[in-house]
Parts: sequence; C-alpha cells; structure tokens
Amino acid sequence: MFRRKPRSYAQIASDMVYPRGGWSRAARYTLYRLRRLPDQPQRIARGVAAGVFISFTPLFGIHLFGSMALAWIIGGNMLAAVIGSLIGNPLTFPFIAALSLGLGRLMLGIEGHLGPVAILDSFAAAGSQLLRNMLALLHGQHSEWDRLEAFSRDILLPYLVGGLLPGLAAALAFYFVTVPLVQAYHARRAERLARRGPPPPRI
Repeated sequence: MFRRKPRSYAQIASDMVYPRGGWSRAARYTLYRLRRLPDQPQRIARGVAAGVFISFTPLFGIHLFGSMALAWIIGGNMLAAVIGSLIGNPLTFPFIAALSLGLGRLMLGIEGHLGPVAILDSFAAAGSQLLRNMLALLHGQHSEWDRLEAFSRDILLPYLVGGLLPGLAAALAFYFVTVPLVQAYHARRAERLARRGPPPPRI
C-alpha cells in the first residue's frame, strides 16, 4: 500500500540518522529482507560482501551504485549489495573513517592523527571548494584547488588505501556468515512447503 502522506525530506534525513523503532528494529528488518531474497546463498553472500567492502571506501555519495557495480563484477546479488552497504551508516562511519584513515596514513608514512570530527570537517571543506569551483567554471571565474589537492593527498588517498584491508576482512566475515544464514532459511522454507503438500488441483 502507498503512504497516505509521503515522508518529508526532514523525516527521510531523520530516519537515516535514527530509524523509526530504533537501529535494533532496523537491523532485524534488514536481516529479514536479506534472508528472503530469491537467489542462491552464495550469490547473496557475494552481494553482501560487495556492499560491506564499498562501505570502507571514501566514495561517499556513490556507495550505493559502487556496491551494485562491484556485486555485478563478482557475480553477486545487487539487491543484497545494497543491503550490505547499510553497514556504513551514521553510527558506524566515524569508526570506519578513523580506522581506515589512520591505517592508511600509517601505511603511507604520513604523520599525525585525525579524529572523526576532523575527518568530517575535511570532507566538508573539500566538498565546499569543489562546489565553488564548479560554479566558478560555469561563470568563467577563477577557481582554487589548494584545499582539494591537500585533501586528496592527506585524506582521500590514505583513506582509500587504509580501507582496503579492513574492508576486505569485514567483507569476508560477512560472506561466511551470510551463506549458512541464507541456507538455513531456505532449508526451513523448503520443509514448510513440503509439509503443506502440493496445492489442490484447480477445477
């Protein structure tokens, strides 16, 4: 059924930060939808793994499409990839960002430590300058790229490099958890259908 009154943009944004019924209910519903996907357990698990892996990259804004593209490449279920990408949410992103960026800076020999707030500020500043530069190009005005160059060197590249290992580890963990979970659901569903017997013939 369609909603009588569509949600406002403020309600949508609020649900992204704190879903109605809480994160526990949202997690249970996500797991319910995941188990009921009509596909092979291995394909569903590969899709989930793709979504989880993409969540450890700094490709904010395209995680959804990135997870679907990666799932298609590795032969996974693309809807499962969308569900898997939900591992990256307002509650987990600060931890994912701090871990990935810290590890990446360590691997690349970049000194200093940035906390979640500083990382968020860096993304906001880079995004703001990118938007201003795009508008400047449209109006034939001078554009400045200093913040974006520093951001790419000190934030984006380390985040991308550092997210590979924890992203791969998390993706593998979710893959090996998802396969038996979906297999068990399919087995129980097959047993219920078998107990019901064949449908009565149509007259």
